[in-house]
Amino acid sequence: MPTTEDFAVLAQWSGIATAFFAVLAVLAFFFQWRFRFNLVGVTGFMVVLSVGLFTLSLIPFTRTTIEGAAPFSVVYDNGSTQAVIAVSPDITESELNLTLQQAASNLYSYGRLGLGDAKLTIRARTIVHPNEGVSQPVYLGQVKRSLTEREDENMEITINSEKFDQIQATS
Repeated sequence: MPTTEDFAVLAQWSGIATAFFAVLAVLAFFFQWRFRFNLVGVTGFMVVLSVGLFTLSLIPFTRTTIEGAAPFSVVYDNGSTQAVIAVSPDITESELNLTLQQAASNLYSYGRLGLGDAKLTIRARTIVHPNEGVSQPVYLGQVKRSLTEREDENMEITINSEKFDQIQATS
């Protein structure tokens, strides 16, 4: 994944290219070249690209990695107060606890809307196959964290231990 330093270098090169096209556009107008208006468009596009790359160089991309957490993927996120992650059916309760902590940290955003509830709820689920051709989602646990605090010390983690027994019975 590109870092903020990578975007800073790209922004510098994009700025140099923008200046080059701006000078070329001025020369095109001075010498009445046929493609002078195309150069104005290219220069405008390069300005937008440079500003975007510069902005990305200011915003850090951080992902929390917790040792012992299992891999997960986000399968649902309404951008507000609810999200669902998918985990492997082989996960243990201790791995699920760490995975929920990691998901709570990674899915936090200042832009989430807390309509009525100031908590982000992230549910962890897996898919089991009790019979051939039948898939059943099993919700293993959830974490509730604050939408307003970046470092939430009061996360509520709930793990459904009886669901782990259900997974063992179907595998």
